[in-house]
Formats: sequence, structure tokens, C-alpha cells
Amino acid sequence: MKILLLKDPKSGDLAVDPYVQELSSRGYEAGLIPVLSFTFVSLEQLYDKLSHPENYEGLIFTSPRAVEAVKLCLKNNKEAWEHSLKDKWNRKCIYVVGKATAALVDDLGLSSEGETSGNAEKLADLICSKQISYSAPILFPCGSLKREVLPKRLKEKNVPLESLTVYQTAQHPDILSSLTDYFTKEGVPGSIVFFSPSGVKFCLRFIQELSNDRIKEIKFASIGPTTSEAMVAEGLTVSCTAQNPTPQDLAEGLQRIHSQ
Repeated sequence: MKILLLKDPKSGDLAVDPYVQELSSRGYEAGLIPVLSFTFVSLEQLYDKLSHPENYEGLIFTSPRAVEAVKLCLKNNKEAWEHSLKDKWNRKCIYVVGKATAALVDDLGLSSEGETSGNAEKLADLICSKQISYSAPILFPCGSLKREVLPKRLKEKNVPLESLTVYQTAQHPDILSSLTDYFTKEGVPGSIVFFSPSGVKFCLRFIQELSNDRIKEIKFASIGPTTSEAMVAEGLTVSCTAQNPTPQDLAEGLQRIHSQ
């Protein structure tokens, strides 16, 4: 059974991507195609804000890319980070969505909470449940295509938030040629997995063209509820939504739908 994953690889070597590894260990032929490209922006502004932890109550990271932006702006400022800034931020609340994001935050030397929340909506519920009286905003480095669920939910509960766009998301320049090459060589896969609403937006029309009438044979899956919503909005039937955004949960969900 062939499974096509529409996501960035964990590293340059596709074979060591944890999703590819997990699916391969269960007997699937997993292919992976990157669908998004990212440009980092406002890094000087981000470092200026990170340099003044006294102005914030904490940090929120809802994507690995936002943490990568922090790593980039700290590249030339490691001494200040290690000697004082890191400890000052560690005295505050650091919130994350997902294990991948949590692992990158840990690499910065920061302790975080919320990694099992699964999506921004559930993370917002976690933050609001603390019922803290905030005297300053939480800093939220984010992407250009962020959804408004988290800011809206926090605003409703009077949790002050300061958003800063630190990366722009665009369609990967090779997406059409990569998909065409995959369908030509591998044929129509048993399942296609989307990992973001942006991936749905940028890929779906190409998949519809390449699979033609055989699109009905494909069981579409997603990494989480937000992506599933985007798929449904485009008229797709979602056969499987991973219970949590992990390789194991996705693989178990795919096994269930393909054993029916």
C-alpha cells in the first residue's frame, strides 16, 4: 500500500523522516513531497523583543518554523541568550503545540507546556484555564497564514497577546513537478495525507488533475482537526484524522481505514 505524505522532511534525508520510518515499519510504501516554502522575516524585531523578557508574560509557539526563527535571530547573539535571557524567559510560561515544536523549544534551553494540546484551539483553552491575571502580553511569533482561533480565544478571556509575523508561507516552487513525477512513477496512492491547511490550498487542484477519475480510490487523511476542516471545506471526504500529531497516531489511523 502506497501512502503519499505532503509535508517537509524532518531532515535532508527522506528515509529518516519519522513519519516515513513509522509507516515503513508497518509495511507501507511511504513517499514524501514538500509542499511549502518559507521565508523568514522581521528577525531583528524578534530579537529586540526577545531581549526584553520583562515586557512579556511568556511565549507561544504553534509551529516549528516559529522556533526556527528564534534560533536564527539568536545565531549572532548566543552569549546574551546563554548568560541571561534564557533564564529570564524560563521564569515565564512557554506554551507550545505538538511534540516537534516542543523538541525545538527544548533545544533552545526552554521548558514548555502544552505539547499534547494538538492544535492552537486546545492550547488556547489550556492557557485560559490557568486564570492568570496578566500584567503584560504573551509574545506570539507566528507565520503569515496563522489562523485567528488562538488570538480570538485569548482576547475573549482577556489574555493579552502580541503577535509578530516571523515567516512567510508560500507554495513550494517544485510542487507540480514533484507530484507529476510521483504519479507517473508510482501511480495513484492508497492514501494521501495533508499536514496543513496551506498544503490543501496549494496541492489539491494538482492532485485532482493528476488522479483524474481515480481520485475516488484515494483515502484522504490529515494530521489534525484544523487540516481536516480545510479538506472538508474543499469538498474532500476525510477518511482519517490523526488523534494526535505524531507518526504513531497517524499510522494507527491509516491502518484502521485500510483494514476496513
